[in-house]
Amino acid sequence: MSYFAELKKSAEYVRSLLKEQPEIGVVLGSGLGDFAELLEERLAIPYAEIPGFPVSTVKGHKGNLVFGKVYGKKVAVMQGRFHLYEGYPVERVVFGVRTLGLLGVKVMVITNAAGGISENLRPGDLMVIKDHINMAGENPAAGEETPELGPRFFDMTYAYDGELRERAQRAFEEAGLEYKEGVYAFMRGPSYETPAEIRMLKTIGADAVGMSTVPEVIAARQMGIRVLGISCITNMAAGILEKPLSHAEVLDVSERVKGKFVEVLGRIISEI
Repeated sequence: MSYFAELKKSAEYVRSLLKEQPEIGVVLGSGLGDFAELLEERLAIPYAEIPGFPVSTVKGHKGNLVFGKVYGKKVAVMQGRFHLYEGYPVERVVFGVRTLGLLGVKVMVITNAAGGISENLRPGDLMVIKDHINMAGENPAAGEETPELGPRFFDMTYAYDGELRERAQRAFEEAGLEYKEGVYAFMRGPSYETPAEIRMLKTIGADAVGMSTVPEVIAARQMGIRVLGISCITNMAAGILEKPLSHAEVLDVSERVKGKFVEVLGRIISEI
C-alpha cells in the first residue's frame, strides 16, 4: 500500500467516527496534553486504533486523537506526537498532521516543550515561533511526488502565519501574559545539545531549541495549512545555566505552567 493510500485509509477511518469535520488542528507537546481534556462533546480515539498511525513512546505523550469543541470551534487535538528520535522515519513523524489535513483542517496550532537559548526567555515562558532553523536536515516533502499532498516545491517564507501571530498576541494580552516571539531550532535528539552546539545555535539566531515541530510545520505548509507555533520553555539549554538537563524537568515545568498554557491556547482558538 502506498503512503498516500495509508493516509487516506487513516482519514477515512477517523471520518467514519465523527459527526462534524474539524476546523482547527492542535498538536500538544511534552506534558501539555491536558488541554485535550477540556474539550466539549469530546471523542478520544487512541492512536493504536487508527490504521497506519504510529504510537507515541515518550513519557508525557498520551497518544490519543481527540475531537471536540472549544469556544464553539470544532477542534482536532493530537494528544502526543511522534519524533525522529523514536526511530520513526520523517513520513511517519508527520502522519498525524497529514491525516488532519485530509480531514479538512485548514489551521494548525503546533506546540512543543523547548530549551531556552535567548537571555530574554526563562523556564515557564511561552514563546510564539516566528521562524525556524532545520538543523536535522529532514524534510517530509522529499521523495516521491504526491500531488494530493501539495506541490513538491513550496514557499516557507511565511511558514508561521503573521495574522495568526497577531491574534496570538491579543490572546496573550487578554490573559495578562507577556508576549514573546522567537526562532526555534530543530535538532534530532534524543540527547540534549552540548554547550558548544547551543553557542552555535545562538550565533545563527536561534532563541529556543527542541526535537519536534519543524517536520510537522513543513508537512502542513505543503498541504496549504496555516500554522501557529508555540514553545513552552521548560528549561534553559545546555551551558546557559550550570546544571544538567533532564526530561523530568521538562515535565515538571510543563505541569507548573499548564494553567496559563491552557488559558492562552483556548483564547487563541477563540480568535481564529
